[in-house]
Amino acid sequence: MKQPMVFASSNTGKQSEIRARFKSLPYDIQLQTDLGVEDIPETGLSFIENAILKARHACQSTGFQAFSDDSGLEIDALNGEPGVRSARYAGEDKNFEANIDQVLSRMKHIPESERTARFRCVMVWMFAANHPSPVVFEGYWEGMITFERKGQGGFGYDPIFYVPEQQCTAAELSSCLKNKISHRANALNQLLRFFKSDQYQAITARQGR
Repeated sequence: MKQPMVFASSNTGKQSEIRARFKSLPYDIQLQTDLGVEDIPETGLSFIENAILKARHACQSTGFQAFSDDSGLEIDALNGEPGVRSARYAGEDKNFEANIDQVLSRMKHIPESERTARFRCVMVWMFAANHPSPVVFEGYWEGMITFERKGQGGFGYDPIFYVPEQQCTAAELSSCLKNKISHRANALNQLLRFFKSDQYQAITARQGR
């Protein structure tokens, strides 16, 4: 039987990306909402702070190992915005369509050469709520902001995030390819290597498992 592990998120788009990568490992990945755990307010001032908050909350609420991610879009011409406010850039009661409109509006006079941006993902794993040293991984995905939406796939800001190496937006990529090259894939690769490492075995052994 696979060991339960909680992904501290209610985002089903992220879950589908992550579950596909865990097929070869002995873990049953559960969304925290499937276990009756509500999202915790993201009050941190950085991706790392928010990721730790979410992972600790999931561990405390379920008693299982948990990992979380906090990720967002950083646009150089906007001094790193929307950053940690990526999910609520247009307001607390808005959605990603409104967020995209906000970005495009603020950047309408920014020339193509200055529209550099990146997705950043910070992923945190914790054995238990009182884990004194959360394990942190960080991934990046460099790109450009387009002048209009392109593509129907993905989620979030994908329709306006142009990937130069692929000559299309993230929303025009296949889910298979995106899951190999994205910021979350980068961080997740590090997490998966960690689960196979002596460091992980030592941590779980100290906890009596």
